[in-house]
Amino acid sequence: MRKRVVLPELLDHLPADDPEARRSRCDLQRINQLLGNGHWACRTARSFPAAAQHGIHEIGAGDGKLCSQLARLFPQSPVSAYDLAPRPMDLEARVVWQSGNLFSLPAPATGGMLVANLFIHHFEGDSLKKLGRWLENFEILILSEPDRSLLPHLLGGLMHPWINRVTRHDMHVSIRAGFAAGEIASLLGLGADHWRICETSTWLGARRVVALRH
Repeated sequence: MRKRVVLPELLDHLPADDPEARRSRCDLQRINQLLGNGHWACRTARSFPAAAQHGIHEIGAGDGKLCSQLARLFPQSPVSAYDLAPRPMDLEARVVWQSGNLFSLPAPATGGMLVANLFIHHFEGDSLKKLGRWLENFEILILSEPDRSLLPHLLGGLMHPWINRVTRHDMHVSIRAGFAAGEIASLLGLGADHWRICETSTWLGARRVVALRH
């Protein structure tokens, strides 16, 4: 598809307790299950137990489901989550929740593992470079984002009868803001001199990057 277009998503501007926001978050849980993003992130994280021991950090943690899964998967590892939203009520108790603008919070200095699911596509230009610098200290990056291609738009359209208007809007905005092959590492500034990149995509519309620091 043509170049990335990053536009505001409705969910990001609704109060956390808004009924449409709650419905949209439920829709997103089903979409994540369909894409297999959480399962993939947890399976990938299990391949790097040494990095997990140094800490697991999820940015754009949303409803906290994924970081709670990671906390249960690695009961001895410290787990932190970052999001603009307040701490979810059902979050795993030992997860440290940091609410606020990510760039106003210091990046962890201890390395470890960073996970991001459907978050990085919200950024463009200098903000992506700034995010790349925020990621510099981590040993492992596990990233899952929308694949910017036609098929995910078509598949998303088939879901319209079962999702609310917020999700219908945001789904296609997210795909247009998604990434083609090689773009995630390039736009974040993850150079081959410091990172080994493994990138894959799925026919359902997920583009996935695992970056290992040299």
